[in-house]
Amino acid sequence: MCGVLVDVDGERVRSVRGDPDDPFSRGYVCPKAAALPDLHDDPDRVRKPLVRAGSGWREASWEEAVDRAASGLAAIRRRHGPDAVALYYGNPVAHNLGLLTHGLAFRQALRTRNLYSASSADQLPQMLAALRMYGHFGPIPVPDVDRTDFFLVIGANPVVSNGSLMSAPDMRGRLDGIRARGGRVAVVDPRRTETAARADEHLAIRPGSDALLLAAMLHVVFSGDGVRLGPLADRVRGLDALAAFVHDLPPERVARRTGLDAGTIRRVAADFAGAPRAACYGRVGLCTQRHGTLAAWLQQAINLVTGRLDEVGGMLLPTPAVDVLGISARLGSRGTFDRWRSPARRLPEFGGELPVAGLADEIESAGPRSVRALITVAGNPVLSAPNGRRLERALNTLEHVVAVDPYLNETTRHAHVLLPPVPPLARAHYDLALNAFAVRNVAKYVEPVVAPAHGERHDWEILAELGARALAPRPLRRLVVGAARALRPERLLDLLLRAGPYGLTLARLRAAPHGLDLGPLQPGRVAGRIATPDGRIDAAPEEFLQEARDRLVAEAEGGASSDLVLIGRREARSNNSWMHNSPRLVKGPRRCTLLVHPDDAAARGLAAGDLAELASEAGAVNVSVEVSDTVRPGVVSLPHGWGHHRGGVRLAVAAVHAGESANDVTSDRHLDTLSGNAAFNGLRVTVRRVS
Repeated sequence: MCGVLVDVDGERVRSVRGDPDDPFSRGYVCPKAAALPDLHDDPDRVRKPLVRAGSGWREASWEEAVDRAASGLAAIRRRHGPDAVALYYGNPVAHNLGLLTHGLAFRQALRTRNLYSASSADQLPQMLAALRMYGHFGPIPVPDVDRTDFFLVIGANPVVSNGSLMSAPDMRGRLDGIRARGGRVAVVDPRRTETAARADEHLAIRPGSDALLLAAMLHVVFSGDGVRLGPLADRVRGLDALAAFVHDLPPERVARRTGLDAGTIRRVAADFAGAPRAACYGRVGLCTQRHGTLAAWLQQAINLVTGRLDEVGGMLLPTPAVDVLGISARLGSRGTFDRWRSPARRLPEFGGELPVAGLADEIESAGPRSVRALITVAGNPVLSAPNGRRLERALNTLEHVVAVDPYLNETTRHAHVLLPPVPPLARAHYDLALNAFAVRNVAKYVEPVVAPAHGERHDWEILAELGARALAPRPLRRLVVGAARALRPERLLDLLLRAGPYGLTLARLRAAPHGLDLGPLQPGRVAGRIATPDGRIDAAPEEFLQEARDRLVAEAEGGASSDLVLIGRREARSNNSWMHNSPRLVKGPRRCTLLVHPDDAAARGLAAGDLAELASEAGAVNVSVEVSDTVRPGVVSLPHGWGHHRGGVRLAVAAVHAGESANDVTSDRHLDTLSGNAAFNGLRVTVRRVS
């Protein structure tokens, strides 16, 4: 969502820099944007379809490759039914206009219950909390960071991520703005992150105890005079039940488990409730833990109870030019949960998808719904899903794998057909997804910087052709493909813009290439998004209360143990698993290191640069040690997305800087207790020196 200026010489991309005239990012640009030329010119990027030839690959025509991909899928569907084909959508799908406009139709046409995506390795707890509280998975309010006085950040590092479920370029500048106007920033995280280093206060919490901290803060709010609901007072139910639950969780009871002093918890809670304008924001660290859904619920609850919801400087809902969440609500698609469960693990469905942590089980199990074929689109679950080694063993047993991807990576190397799309700079873009979580209302359409090379196809075109050949009767195939091409992403975008709240058109956006500033976020939108049967926000969903009573309360008085626990971390020059083939992003000191506190290092005879075995119930890796007091004692941290040492991967630069995959250690049994979301953080591990 950052505006960039791209210099080109014919078809050659020379450089990328920030656009000072972009009203949202105002010239800010991160290292990943500067590395876009590396993606475009990467000699390892696949430019023509590949089909399996024995143990290797050969290039094929689009006609042959799509036909082979489709015929294999159709054959498995005929023999075993639609559930035998699984579909996995990776994180880049959410940032791709064509995949968002056409990918949903492909997914629905498959009619399989084996749908998976990166959502269940990321934000699923936030979506489930919204569904149960508001009656729709979409109303996830974002912090009004440009007008708040107290910004409380839990389990998030927006200085590096630029926000997540909070689109906010240049978070360094925005945090400095809070402090410049006399406000405060407090960060709750087991590691002194880049965001915590710029904050007024860092609370080094024990991993996995965020829900207990939030419950204790709510105890303080309910015990004092901090409760105020403001204009939503008559649209909330369940406050008494919430107050009764947190009554038994005062700060003194959770202090040992959270690792935070009871007096500190009371002070932060009182300061938050008493600040003129405050916002509590939680993200990946909050979600990817054993009580992720409970933590997401209580984070929403503390904003609600203290009157921060739908308040300037608090938590607001954007008004995007294309309101995809509002459209889904009007169409009756508000979200579903637990309509069915996976056969092997009994994990619950959400929005038609199953948790990706159970994908290996569904491949390995024997039964009428077991997975025999897989389609991956812009995804690398071997590195991004828990227990990646087990998943890659399972992938190797599949009868047919189709990948829509520009690289032969750790997952797509198992494919039988690889269908490469055009690179990012050769396609148009409008951010349908992230504008729904932007901290300011903006709209921008980006024309392709360069034309696709001869024979290259857009990913949405690939899915249309693949779906037509695999799923449609032969007489209708040309009609299906023709309809998809007639309703191009740009045409759909124009229709959606015209129907949106500002009545924009694609022509107007094309005439404003730097983007349009549509103004700050506005209060008064939450009430119109409540979709519960009685039209009120449920502050204490019964299944959340029951889970909290049954499991969370029992952990309240737990203390420290001699075990180490693992957490992940984000880095500014790393983008999940797929930009480590950029020379400018991987140069410099090694970044795939295990952060170990000096006390823990000394107890294990470890020094900086030593090789150590990091092990869990799921597996072990040998990693380079970085001794650092940025992690609290008892915690070690390894970044995700590395591990490019597998055979058959064509990523020459990444292979030299391979690192180790954190998900060779994370467990596919360590999940959020309610949603089944992967719980990457708080996993017990051992660390020992390797000679």
